[in-house]
Amino acid sequence: MAAVILLAACNAEPRPPLVASDIEVTAPGPGVSIKAGYMVLTNYSDVNILINSISSPQFGVVELHETTVEDGVARMRPVPELLIRAGESVRLERGGLHLMMMRPQNGIETITLNLHSGDLLLLSLQTSSKIDGN
Repeated sequence: MAAVILLAACNAEPRPPLVASDIEVTAPGPGVSIKAGYMVLTNYSDVNILINSISSPQFGVVELHETTVEDGVARMRPVPELLIRAGESVRLERGGLHLMMMRPQNGIETITLNLHSGDLLLLSLQTSSKIDGN
């Protein structure tokens, strides 16, 4: 029976250490050149992953921001880095952590997440046509 378990483990597909899922990029409103990006980042490794910069050849600036409410006023502030603990997920969503993609260019949109280790995660994005104001 132990041999069967080992054999099954050998046939398992290797999983990347960092996976982005549920990716959504909002289309900018009329007269606005900023897009927002939302996704779930899951760390399947046994070590913490630190994202310390975000870039894209299709955007002049890409930043990680966090929306907080202070005294009833929503404020958005840049976040310099994002730690994803081993075995955990971080959700980038409306009203919380999210990507701000400024000065978009034409063409297929890609975002590069630069990890502290020097590794890169390249994401291809498709803009959502829905704008619901949330």
